[in-house]
Amino acid sequence: MATRGALRVLISGASGLIGTELTRQLRDDGHEVLKLVRRRPIADDEINWAPSARTMDFRILGEVDAVVNLSGATVARIPWTPAYRRVLRDSRVQPTQALAEAMNQVSTPPAVFLSGSAVGFYGDRPGERLTEASSAGEGFFPELVTDWEAAARLAPAKTRVVHLRSAVVVARGGGLAPVRMLTAAGLGSRFATGGQYWPWISLHDEAAAIRHLLRSKLSGPVNLTGPTLATSDRITRGFARRMRRPYLLRVPEAAVKLLGEAGERLLLDSAKVEPVKLRDDGFEWRHRRVEDAIDAVFTPA
Repeated sequence: MATRGALRVLISGASGLIGTELTRQLRDDGHEVLKLVRRRPIADDEINWAPSARTMDFRILGEVDAVVNLSGATVARIPWTPAYRRVLRDSRVQPTQALAEAMNQVSTPPAVFLSGSAVGFYGDRPGERLTEASSAGEGFFPELVTDWEAAARLAPAKTRVVHLRSAVVVARGGGLAPVRMLTAAGLGSRFATGGQYWPWISLHDEAAAIRHLLRSKLSGPVNLTGPTLATSDRITRGFARRMRRPYLLRVPEAAVKLLGEAGERLLLDSAKVEPVKLRDDGFEWRHRRVEDAIDAVFTPA
């Protein structure tokens, strides 16, 4: 991959929350973006694929500088039934395997493969400082992320592989959308004690970090989180403050557990995840505090 000039970047999941913002930022920088779609292409920048059937024109992998894999069903859907657990796994592992296998079929594979991952790798670890060197946690989601990252490592040896261990993205949509909607309805709430740490990152910085990693020499897991820690209470209270809505309710831990494992993992887990690699690599955040990220949600672009 050239160190200067425009890049040709292939993205899976380009129509999603992160993919849309990433596409915008890349094109603003003058890069060419190609999108993998699971329907009939309707634009020149779209390429059809069916990852579950391993069906795609693998030759495109020899014609791009980088691949960004953002495929994956939302974890915010509750409950995680056995059937939906399979969806969560298959929607991540199958596309990743399909892309890695396709790269191995071309003589000049992409120089870099930035593949989706999640801070859910670490699990519930209250009190611990968690960096890219920390081990996996226990339970369904750490096991899922472990398999997800293993699939990305099937890429050719000459391709630099980065696992994008993303935090929850602070945006109009995404994992915090239910918090925003409840707050808008006057139901702003603290979950349990509110003292659990929620890893977070703004939408702009999520995409900007991925852009940074296209040019970086980093490989392996990289935590995509904001540079300062924030508790659950600080985040939910921040939405209420910005939206000028009451913040009077508290959802007891027992009530959250009625939502099953998804509710416990999404709302009660605590993880002090730090973006050590990004920070040491010179990445500069636009939104350094979660309050800044929340303000950006309600500020016109």
